[in-house]
Amino acid sequence: MRLRHGITAIFVGLGLIGCEPPADEPPQLPMGVWQAALELPGGKTPFGLEFGREGDSGYRATLLNGHERVTVPNVTFDSETGDLSLVFPAFGNRIDATLQDGVLVGNLRKLQRTEIQVIPFSAKPGTVADATALSQVDLSGRWEVTFTEDDGSTYPAVGEFAQRGDRLFGTFLTTTADYRYLGGRVDGNTMTLSTFDGAHAFLFRGEVRPNGNLTGEFWSGLASYETFVAIRNKDARLPDANQLTYLNPGYERFEFEFEDVNGNVVRFDDPRFDGKVVIVTLAGSWCPNCHDEAAFMAPLYDKYRDQGLEIVALMFEHVGSDKEAARRQVGAFRDKFAINYETLIAGTSDKDQASELLPSLNAVMAFPTTVFIDSNGGVRRIHTGFSGPGTGEHYTELTSEFTAFIETLLAEANATDAAAEAVEEGAAPADEAVATPETEG
Repeated sequence: MRLRHGITAIFVGLGLIGCEPPADEPPQLPMGVWQAALELPGGKTPFGLEFGREGDSGYRATLLNGHERVTVPNVTFDSETGDLSLVFPAFGNRIDATLQDGVLVGNLRKLQRTEIQVIPFSAKPGTVADATALSQVDLSGRWEVTFTEDDGSTYPAVGEFAQRGDRLFGTFLTTTADYRYLGGRVDGNTMTLSTFDGAHAFLFRGEVRPNGNLTGEFWSGLASYETFVAIRNKDARLPDANQLTYLNPGYERFEFEFEDVNGNVVRFDDPRFDGKVVIVTLAGSWCPNCHDEAAFMAPLYDKYRDQGLEIVALMFEHVGSDKEAARRQVGAFRDKFAINYETLIAGTSDKDQASELLPSLNAVMAFPTTVFIDSNGGVRRIHTGFSGPGTGEHYTELTSEFTAFIETLLAEANATDAAAEAVEEGAAPADEAVATPETEG
């Protein structure tokens, strides 16, 4: 009996040893939600990152920003080395990291004008635990905001926030863009909001003062820093986005002449645009607000193109001086949104240079800027910026307004065509005298 028990113990021990993973076992990427962060000058910029399996051997990843979910187009993980790559081709950005002791450590390579910003990245499995302390303030509502740039210049904004416990959601709307989906926390009388959507890397920190005003700081990427002051104002409004950009005196038309992605020159006076309603948008593949507009414009064009609508995107790229690189970026942008309208390589993403290339405009203030041209070639409206889905009701109102105005322009064009056809069919021949009371004999 003792021998049998001894042999059994030996085999049990060997079995236990056999169950232990080898010391050099390849790293495995845990599925589920991770706490991720980018290290900006103002501190950590947190966002959620969720991993899942794609097929037998592939992976998928999703960025989590407040209420937003962003699918990462290209995900690779090397189980031998623990190397992970998250690629955002339409933005020209990527994250490269290595799994070390259960933590991902690496960098975001972010294309910014003519340079690459390298921003430290880290992530660990698990969600952020709920705070145990209650917030001392409720930031829900609308705020009148003034941002001050590092050169002392200012610009207006409207902050719209919703707070649930210590969780904070919302965005800032400006005359040139919105800051899309933001998420964060309220701790005592301080707030933090942040986002990373593949392009934007934003961090906002603020404090509620005794007078109820909110003061804070804003970091975008590694180079941009601003301060802000916000005052509660349920009636806060921005200037009319249809009045900020306009034709300069002496110009009656908006014209363009740039190359498409295949190197062919496209002009506004090409016969293909004769008698058409033309929407021209000034955009860039690096610009998330331009992505928001393209997601709206692409299906709109497919719906109305047979009724006489043309859309042309003038693309101003971070790599605009390198036409081949610009074509690749614009090609990825087209693929992302299944764009069938023209996308022309217009220049670099510098607003001053864009203004020089488009002298008919008083200024290029924002990407995107949208020009509405009727079937007679007349500029009927120029809209600065684009309020994306992160702005909620503002996005719904804007897209409804755009659609209704385009339908109006198309109806006008079709009425003109119908009148012209009636004349051609002899309803009232233009070269035949029409009897009047004075001429009748």
